[in-house]
Amino acid sequence: MSEIAISLKNISKCFKRYSRPIERLKEILLPGKSRAEQFWALRDINLEIHKGQTVGIVGQNGSGKSTLLQIIAGTLTPTTGEVVVNGRVSALLELGSGFNPEFTGRQNVFFNGRLLGLSKREIEERFDQIASFANIGDFIDQPVTTYSSGMYIRLAFAVAINVNPDILIIDEALSVGDAKFQLKCFLKLKELQEKGITILFVSHDSNLIKRYCHSALLLNQGEKIIEAVPNQVINRYTKTLFADEEDQQILEQELKLSSNEAEPSPFNHLSRQCQPLEYRYGNGRAEIQAIHIENSQGEATLTFTSCEKMVARLTILVQDFVAKPLVAMTLKDAKGEDIYITNTYYQNIDIPELTPGTLLNISFTQELLVCPGDYFISFGFISLNGSQVIPMDRRYDVIHLKVTRAATDMSQGIVNLQSKIDVDLEQPNISRWTKLIIKRDLTP
Repeated sequence: MSEIAISLKNISKCFKRYSRPIERLKEILLPGKSRAEQFWALRDINLEIHKGQTVGIVGQNGSGKSTLLQIIAGTLTPTTGEVVVNGRVSALLELGSGFNPEFTGRQNVFFNGRLLGLSKREIEERFDQIASFANIGDFIDQPVTTYSSGMYIRLAFAVAINVNPDILIIDEALSVGDAKFQLKCFLKLKELQEKGITILFVSHDSNLIKRYCHSALLLNQGEKIIEAVPNQVINRYTKTLFADEEDQQILEQELKLSSNEAEPSPFNHLSRQCQPLEYRYGNGRAEIQAIHIENSQGEATLTFTSCEKMVARLTILVQDFVAKPLVAMTLKDAKGEDIYITNTYYQNIDIPELTPGTLLNISFTQELLVCPGDYFISFGFISLNGSQVIPMDRRYDVIHLKVTRAATDMSQGIVNLQSKIDVDLEQPNISRWTKLIIKRDLTP
């Protein structure tokens, strides 16, 4: 991990955009005058990735994610800056890139293998392994134009991982394909991680980023906003998804601030930390003023035994009219991956319109059916305006829970399914068969 796999220094990428096709022709025929509008897809990106790291890249559509990956892969040249890549790169970019549609699958395997620096003999030695992983049957000898999107990704991924890459780049490709193949791919990613392969991937699935990445970075309008642990980046990213036009300028100003502000920002618009790991934002038209966590006896505590009942009580002060209010709770594990999400809308609970000055008290009661470990609870109060989600007050990772092991249950994992195990054992005896039945209820 001490060596650098990828180094980007002041990388920017500018594209030309023409108002009409004729303007492009005029520029060619009459050089000396630019007739294009400049569009900067990336601006001053600095990034260092150590060998063996898995890094996730998130951001809204048009934020520059794919452009950044293409520059690292070498399929695009930056307008300014320096790119240093140490090792063989295998890239699985947007659907349709990399394969010649008129070639058969077999021909494309050899074609791509040669482009990635393998000899014909090396490709022949690995072809059966590639074909087996892709599992597309006789279609391997059919033109790629006859493939479905799932078949295309199967073959493209099989090639990408079997050319012994030092760096693997994946751009949203794994969102295509059936669940069985996706599981197969992610098991392979785990194997590559254990081998020390550097992996970069773009995904809109926040849980994948949290589950597989050592770190993540957020891009917004071509600029790097934050690079940190996945959960912190995803929390920041979520805010960009729900910023309305009214808050957009304020959001952009905030995103350009350092992620380690010395002083918290005002709550009415900007994020602040109220607990050591909390990330909070909203428009301030309502506020989650108090959160109380209790056990089944009504005692305040943040430590529970696995499968013990927990009650979370919220007090929300409404500052403005809220037409369609919704209150939500999310339970995450220590890596920030969502374990359980619920809200009043999901559970068919209709909260009426709220007026200024209303004090809303709401409780979530449930059993913590999870195995021992550290968990985080997030709460949110939002308004629904048609298909638009308007955050009033979102408090991510505001509560840190400790869940301890039940005295009689040593089970492991994430969820505790409270299994009951029955054992029926028959043992021979010198004079007769004796039947010993052991039944044990492992319910804590």
